[in-house]
Amino acid sequence: MRPSIERATVLGAGVMGSGIAAHLAGAGIRTLLLDIVLPATQGQAAADPGARTRVADQALAKALKARPALFYEPDAARLISTGNFDDHLEQMRDSDLVVEAVVENLQLKQALFERIMPFVKDDAILASNTSGLSIAAMSDGLPASVQPRFLVMHFFNPVRYMRLLELVTGPKTEPQVLERARSFGEFLGKGIVLGKDTPNFVANRIGIYNMMQALHLMKAGGYAIEEIDRFATAAGGRGGAGPFKTCDLVGLDTIVHVSTNCYDSLAGDEERDVFKVPDWVTDLVRQGRLGRKTGAGFYKKSGKEILVLDLDSGDYRPQRKVSYPSLDKTKNLEEARPRLQALTHADDRAGRFIWDSLSRNLCYAARRVGEIADDIVSIDRAMRWGFNAQLGPFETWDALGVAESVERLRRDGRAVPSWVSDMLAQGGTSFYSGDAATRTYFDVSTKSSKPLARDPRHLSIDVLKCDSSNVIKRNMGASLIDLGDGCLCLEVHTKMNSLDSTVFEMVDSAVEEAERNFEAIVMGNDGAAFGAGANLFVLMAGIQQKQWDQIERAVRQMQTSLQKLRYASVPVVAAPFQFTLAGAAELAMAADACQAHAETYMGLVEIGVGLVPAGTGCLRMVERFTGDVRNIEGVDLLPLIGTASLNLATARVATSAAEAKSLRFLRPDDGITLNRDHLLQHAKQRALGMARSGYRPQRPPQFRAAGVDVAKTLSARVWGMVEGAWASDHDALIANKLAHILCGGDVNAGALLPEQAWLDLECEAFLSLCGEEKTLARIQHMLMHNKPLRN
Repeated sequence: MRPSIERATVLGAGVMGSGIAAHLAGAGIRTLLLDIVLPATQGQAAADPGARTRVADQALAKALKARPALFYEPDAARLISTGNFDDHLEQMRDSDLVVEAVVENLQLKQALFERIMPFVKDDAILASNTSGLSIAAMSDGLPASVQPRFLVMHFFNPVRYMRLLELVTGPKTEPQVLERARSFGEFLGKGIVLGKDTPNFVANRIGIYNMMQALHLMKAGGYAIEEIDRFATAAGGRGGAGPFKTCDLVGLDTIVHVSTNCYDSLAGDEERDVFKVPDWVTDLVRQGRLGRKTGAGFYKKSGKEILVLDLDSGDYRPQRKVSYPSLDKTKNLEEARPRLQALTHADDRAGRFIWDSLSRNLCYAARRVGEIADDIVSIDRAMRWGFNAQLGPFETWDALGVAESVERLRRDGRAVPSWVSDMLAQGGTSFYSGDAATRTYFDVSTKSSKPLARDPRHLSIDVLKCDSSNVIKRNMGASLIDLGDGCLCLEVHTKMNSLDSTVFEMVDSAVEEAERNFEAIVMGNDGAAFGAGANLFVLMAGIQQKQWDQIERAVRQMQTSLQKLRYASVPVVAAPFQFTLAGAAELAMAADACQAHAETYMGLVEIGVGLVPAGTGCLRMVERFTGDVRNIEGVDLLPLIGTASLNLATARVATSAAEAKSLRFLRPDDGITLNRDHLLQHAKQRALGMARSGYRPQRPPQFRAAGVDVAKTLSARVWGMVEGAWASDHDALIANKLAHILCGGDVNAGALLPEQAWLDLECEAFLSLCGEEKTLARIQHMLMHNKPLRN
């Protein structure tokens, strides 16, 4: 659905303002980015026209260089125009949304609002990105005609990656304005939480409390910074980051500002003193040690090493390994309940800290229900979406066991919020109940269970599977799910959604089932990522046992299954998201089309484990780079195949779906969905649209080979990279095999070859590399350390 907001203005080009502008532009919204005229450039308009927009221009240039990238693709910056508050307010007149993102100073914001009023059109939404100032106070002085269109839209930093968008209404905000802002936020891919007009709203109120609590407990218990961060990631199950790494990411100045705002504004908070910033943290801010944006905070990067602040000396030192029996025993536990139970009951320094900190945080969050948000769901979502937590506080409490933990809190002399005790007294055992289709939560205001509202645009496989009649077929690796309306879903559900023989058996079954009983196939899942490639452990075992025939059969099975999928008589649409690597990328590329989430990190990265793409990946790259010219004689294929070869030989991974198009992992006409919850529904509609508009499977094409001379040219380039120490000898071996495959083998330029020729070359190169000791070393290193070895 087309968004109701097509043009926007962002007032303030700081970190948040430029990040909001970048995200709006990435969503296709034409955006005006304004900031002040520097005093030193007043009166320079004639001599230096760019001087008066320097603040906004430099902010945009910095945003384009930011890492991780703030733009889905740099070209989106063309949708942003820059200006200043003195000369360009007139350009705001056609904006449907105006977002204020200047310094957190009430008087300054009010003065800016007064200044822009003549230029805000009658039906535009006026929003503040304040992280905690009162919207009621900001509303004072606004014209009566504007107050109904005024609200807080609090984005989190970095805007592109943090899902949370807090919406807070003012005393006179109209419901239809809130709904319009909510709809637009969902279009942008955000998770919406409705907060109340309280200091720092929802996520920062709880999150800053948790951070400051950890900081005080650390100092009191003599813990080190890296210990606290390790404890937090252990309890969170690798979700998110520890409090000090989060502080460095957000900025210590921001954390101090938000915490101080809480301390100053929350005179009645029973734990107000937790928000008081220690002098040593204030000193870091005074010294300009603000975190990543200044190069040093609680951590500091020194070359390739990340140093940590030593609290005793004030200097940075190498991090010490954090090892406790409780952490070692639980590091491979992915299920939240057994992991949290084990950690919080462990009688070592790690276990004692985790229980002390976590129990305080849970009780504090429980006391805030009704004050900062209406329900526990909003608080849980705010923490998951705003701080990348794996579980929100009440989901965490459920994992611990509510009754057991309440009894322990009482033994510890900790006050338990009365409504939690009331829930237990009524016979309730958890804050959430039911399966994915019947999920309920405990509503504090009515002291009863309420159904969890579901977005009708969120097509959930987990919900569908609650009805066994929707599961058409299942094995250990994958399932076939009826999505309704004649659409079949192939869901991979191995660990990390890696590919093995059971998955390819289900790929074959998906084609057979769909051709008999369905109109289309969608490939997607509800997991953390689309997929991470082949099952390396099985491959390593085969190499070690020299089971070459078995490995070849596995390669041929993958090729055959994906080609069967490619030429099915019904349309196939893949829905990739997050990591879509190696074999998972090959699976997605075998589809007729992709509907990708904007945050799709896609690439054929097999060189990292000493191999080449052999499940049709090289063939697909030949198709993507040369398919449009296969019927044209005399085309120079060197630059086309050269680019494809470089992408594979350097293991390029797209940092967004938009970049995946430029790297040809996605096609130019593949779709992009900003909201992850809507991805599967969009993929389904795309697949059914193809099916119902005269879909015909294409004939297997032939492609023109670049030939041996191009392969030799590429080999010379590889040699230059080795000589320049940019690549190792083993890298060169793999790169030359890639060039051999992509150029069609030992044939002359222009030779027309069937797809099977490339598949044979893929398989041959893959098998030969499996016999290399350095390839085995790379596979072992990846399995042990989850990062590539460049040997």
